[in-house]
Amino acid sequence: MPEVARPLSGKVAVVSGAARGIGAALADRLARAGADVALLGLEPDLLAENAARLPGEPSCWEADVTDQKALQVAAAGIAERYGRTDIVVANAGLGNGGWFAETAADEHSRIIEVNLLGSINTARAFLPALRQNRGYLLQIASAAALVPAPLMTAYCASKSGVEAYAHSLRAELAVDGVGVGVAYLSWTDTDMVRTADEDPFLRELRSNLPWPANRTGALEPAVDRLMAGILRRAPHIYGQPWVRALQWVPRGMVPAVTNRRSTKLLTQRKPL
Repeated sequence: MPEVARPLSGKVAVVSGAARGIGAALADRLARAGADVALLGLEPDLLAENAARLPGEPSCWEADVTDQKALQVAAAGIAERYGRTDIVVANAGLGNGGWFAETAADEHSRIIEVNLLGSINTARAFLPALRQNRGYLLQIASAAALVPAPLMTAYCASKSGVEAYAHSLRAELAVDGVGVGVAYLSWTDTDMVRTADEDPFLRELRSNLPWPANRTGALEPAVDRLMAGILRRAPHIYGQPWVRALQWVPRGMVPAVTNRRSTKLLTQRKPL
């Protein structure tokens, strides 16, 4: 690959949730742009398979993002191996779907812990290295932060939380030369979305959302946009172009439209 096509040569990137989906695809793109990539996750075999396909000097680190000590160990190991960290992508996340009243409390809490607290833990673990190298932190949020949807209470709450947290953090880290970006993605063709679509009711409910929010976008174009945003250290990145428009819609209007379109179907399928 010509040197001009490797804008991240000499840089080190960390991606959490790198075993599957967006994390795995983004790790690949970062490596092909010249970065040495450290893949974090909870599936060591998949992490190793992904790393084996990457150019450069990739590495794998098994860590639960809800375990701050494990993340600190990983951050120290990455610093020892590479001597620097320039880019951190807080991507690890879980999704679920179902009626709030029918969802076990521990399942609900786990979504919040992984998606929100896990993102905060990730930033905290790598913050010293990012400050040292005037790096860039990308927080993967979701269009769910802008469009709260029924049967996704924990997921929407967690993604709204990471959006607000990252925006709050941006000014604090700007004084150290660290950039903070928030990425918004709608339904994207990953294992998480395919699993949700296996439930006929969830699939029908999603199909009832206004166009284009009811469509599943291809993975690669979304990752292309994430990558372009990382290269320009963007404060906002949109995995699908239309998601940008949601920023200009009054926040109170979107839930009203979503709820109106969903209530009839929910009434028909309410658990006994």
